[in-house]
Amino acid sequence: MTVGGALILYATAVGLAGAVGFRRALWPLRAPRLGAAAVLAAAWSVPVALVLAGMTIILPPSALFADVGRLVGACLVRLRAAYGTPAGAGIVTAGQVLSVATLGRIAWAIGRVGHRRRTERRRHRLLVRLAGGRRPDVPAVVLDCPGPAAYSVAGRRPEVVVTSGAVELLTGPQLGAVLAHEHAHLRRRHHRWALAAALVAEAIPVVPLLREAPTRVGRLLEMDADEHAAGGHEPRVLAGALVAVTSAGGHTVAVPGGAAPAVGRPGGVAGAGAEVLARVHRILRPPDRLPRRRETLTRAAVVALTVAPLVLATAPAVVALLP
Repeated sequence: MTVGGALILYATAVGLAGAVGFRRALWPLRAPRLGAAAVLAAAWSVPVALVLAGMTIILPPSALFADVGRLVGACLVRLRAAYGTPAGAGIVTAGQVLSVATLGRIAWAIGRVGHRRRTERRRHRLLVRLAGGRRPDVPAVVLDCPGPAAYSVAGRRPEVVVTSGAVELLTGPQLGAVLAHEHAHLRRRHHRWALAAALVAEAIPVVPLLREAPTRVGRLLEMDADEHAAGGHEPRVLAGALVAVTSAGGHTVAVPGGAAPAVGRPGGVAGAGAEVLARVHRILRPPDRLPRRRETLTRAAVVALTVAPLVLATAPAVVALLP
């Protein structure tokens, strides 16, 4: 099997089997931040593998370690040999299409997601300017809206937003727990994780693992924020606040890149009843942490997923350089 074929097989296996594996896996519930890292590492390794597959089909593996002059020469020799036969020309053309198409989809996803984030930021700024304000007793921006909701907004000026409906609905300790949850999103840079998941899903949505990445990563990040909020507040208070907001038709959710959700509308991680019950159960009965040895092995697996496409692409050249 050629290096390009191995990389395509790797991308296919991770994209399909990885989705099934993460659906069945229970360990991410015990280490949500690490679980989100594993999902992102596996998901992003798929497009990276596809780009490298196209490159290795076009170029000889040994050229990856050559200087510029040798690299150009190797490219010319490889291209002459490939285009000398119809079959070779077809293979090289397929490699070019694979790399260019994958890079093009990633660039398109960056533009599309970036445009969406900018639009959402403008909408949020307008919403805050028209209906938002500060209260001395609430350490957050308060929107004058009867629907209970709370969310965090990342960006150059990160802030936590809560509606007047949530302020009136929740007790003081409950409101403090909710705001701690949202501040945890900002402190732990969850918006960057969510943005990475959104980009890879937008780039190649046909692959199950990539298509499911935003939802899966979002759930795990919510659990991570729950853990940190429960660390400084009574878990029963946090669980009660989540149930109260959801029962009233609102939501609490992290907003990556400055997006502003529709206030008062059920949505986000708290929008589905089953997910709310799962979060509440986890808050009240937190699972055991992963054993240190298993956590170390999982971190090593995340690193392995990150570098696996590059290792596969360069392995023949490394073997050729060995004495």
